[in-house]
Amino acid sequence: MTSALVAVAAAIMARPNDRHWGYELTKETGHRSGAVYPLLTKLWKAGWLADGWESDADTGGDRPPRRYYELTDDGRRELGAVLGRAANDPRFRGIAPGWAW
Repeated sequence: MTSALVAVAAAIMARPNDRHWGYELTKETGHRSGAVYPLLTKLWKAGWLADGWESDADTGGDRPPRRYYELTDDGRRELGAVLGRAANDPRFRGIAPGWAW
């Protein structure tokens, strides 16, 4: 378990029904893209996240579509378990201050 995983899990679980973007998660967690994007790919391959692309209507034609990630039922359970384990590990205190430990 890494600090990037705990921070990303907390950010996603704080808004479990929303779409999440990699860039947004880098800003929200303070972790670099080199840590966040491979983690998102790992979570997606594990089935914890589903992905999709914005439509042209979503972008308003002003920018290219972005890839987004949504939490799956398995992801909700597994990321919740990650946060539960992190709550008992002093190394991860303060990583996700918005998460209700």
